[in-house]
Amino acid sequence: MTDREDLLNAIKSKAVVQGDFVLSSGRRASWYVDLRRITLDGASAPLVGRVMLDLTADLDYDAVGGLTLGADPVATAMLHAAAARGRLLDAFVVRKADKVHGLQRRIEGPDVAGRRVLAVEDTSTTGGSVLTAVEALRAAGAEIAGVATIVERGAADRIRSEGLDYRSAFTLEDLGVA
Repeated sequence: MTDREDLLNAIKSKAVVQGDFVLSSGRRASWYVDLRRITLDGASAPLVGRVMLDLTADLDYDAVGGLTLGADPVATAMLHAAAARGRLLDAFVVRKADKVHGLQRRIEGPDVAGRRVLAVEDTSTTGGSVLTAVEALRAAGAEIAGVATIVERGAADRIRSEGLDYRSAFTLEDLGVA
């Protein structure tokens, strides 16, 4: 099996949960894709890194991250997968709001000013979270190479309407829940 097939099987078996849920977008769903069960899993996280690197291999970027918390383990998995391949890739974390103490940075990690970055997210329904990250990154002087998510739940049109290259490893159809 390929990394992509292994990751898809892991998501289907560990992350798709049935029930009644309110999503961060405010929408209701009868199922939920809890990708933290994948991105924080010792066996699955390396797959996330490799699959996301492969998905974005043709984009030119040297740092990856997004809005905390969903993007953090995705970016970290990509950082480690890149290192295993001999590639230097930095990661960063975008806070939801400006920090009011310490260095008062909204974006933690290596400086993104003047750099091409990839904004990532675990899953995206409306695109609001990743677009918040993109706005903060642009304000910090970063150039956005693209946006990538593990599972696309409906945000593609909105993100692309912002002129961004948008990639997803999987769709709801791939997961068998659409």
